[in-house]
Amino acid sequence: MARVALIAPEQAPLRVRSHFGAGDPGALTASVAQVPELLAALSPFLRAIYGPSAIAMRLKEIVVLRVSAMMGCRYCVQTHSAIAMGAGLDRNEVLALRRPGASDAFTDGREVALVRWAEALAAAPDPVTAELAGEMAGLFSDHEIVEITLLGGATMMLNRYATALDLPASPATLDKLGAEGLL
Repeated sequence: MARVALIAPEQAPLRVRSHFGAGDPGALTASVAQVPELLAALSPFLRAIYGPSAIAMRLKEIVVLRVSAMMGCRYCVQTHSAIAMGAGLDRNEVLALRRPGASDAFTDGREVALVRWAEALAAAPDPVTAELAGEMAGLFSDHEIVEITLLGGATMMLNRYATALDLPASPATLDKLGAEGLL
């Protein structure tokens, strides 16, 4: 059970009611709705970071799921395991990203580098090595590296938030993970 009340659609303050248009917006939005000013500022940022961009959703989910697993965020690992499968990762890739040695499950050089980059980001305060930075620079453009790094950083922020408040994954997500044997 979450450590703060999750705002129900019928309780949503007027300023954030649009986030509840389709019903339950999920625990993250329902918790941040406690402070409408923060939700109004956070939502466009998250859409820009997690939404469609020059980086394929499959690649984004590799970063998000690996960072979340390393940070130990149950909510984010569960939620993004389901999202990752919808973005083209198979069950074995999802399982691998949730465990040590994740890069062993990937053969594509860009995906292997992404896993290693995500691990380096989540291993703070250690800096990213020059070797890994060079590898990324050989595989990704500067704008892609910036976007990937902001994605990892935003994910770490949300990992801490979701873990501190013990946010629950949605029942639909848990049902999907259960059906895939990923709980």
